[in-house]
Amino acid sequence: MNNKIGFGGGCHWCTEGIFQSLIGIADVKQGWISSFGKNVSFSEAVLVEFDPQTISLKDLIEIHLHTHSSTSKHSFREKYRSAVYVFDEDQEKKCKKIIEEFQSDFDDQIITKVLVFREFKLNKAEQLNYLYTRRNAPFCKNIINPKLSVLMNRFGDFANKEKIMNGIIE
Repeated sequence: MNNKIGFGGGCHWCTEGIFQSLIGIADVKQGWISSFGKNVSFSEAVLVEFDPQTISLKDLIEIHLHTHSSTSKHSFREKYRSAVYVFDEDQEKKCKKIIEEFQSDFDDQIITKVLVFREFKLNKAEQLNYLYTRRNAPFCKNIINPKLSVLMNRFGDFANKEKIMNGIIE
């Protein structure tokens, strides 16, 4: 059984590449997600379907917090909202608790919000699978690859090492 969650933080190409590089991930859709109220505007994000028997929600959130600027209040936060997008009240409570538990990993306050999913817009086909179709592009080498290094070094048990090393598209 797969579960679904949304993640936003930095560029959706980076976020997509990180989650595509994990074991236990059934699908990653890259695009924009909106929530409600002051977060109704679309922000770059991914929808992730995962197998909780292989990788837990807690593991996914920890990886997300450590592979983007989850404590940075930069001026582009509307376009790059640091968020976990949830689909029900139970998931919302779990995510908030998990983020609180990981605060001790960081010197600065985590700004990642837990928001209720409202709507998703898929990116254009030519922009999907960005990392694994452009491994040698400067953006991948300079921006995504350092995040993959964090993934490999800190979360190696969850990394699909063969895919990352070979650039294989599943």
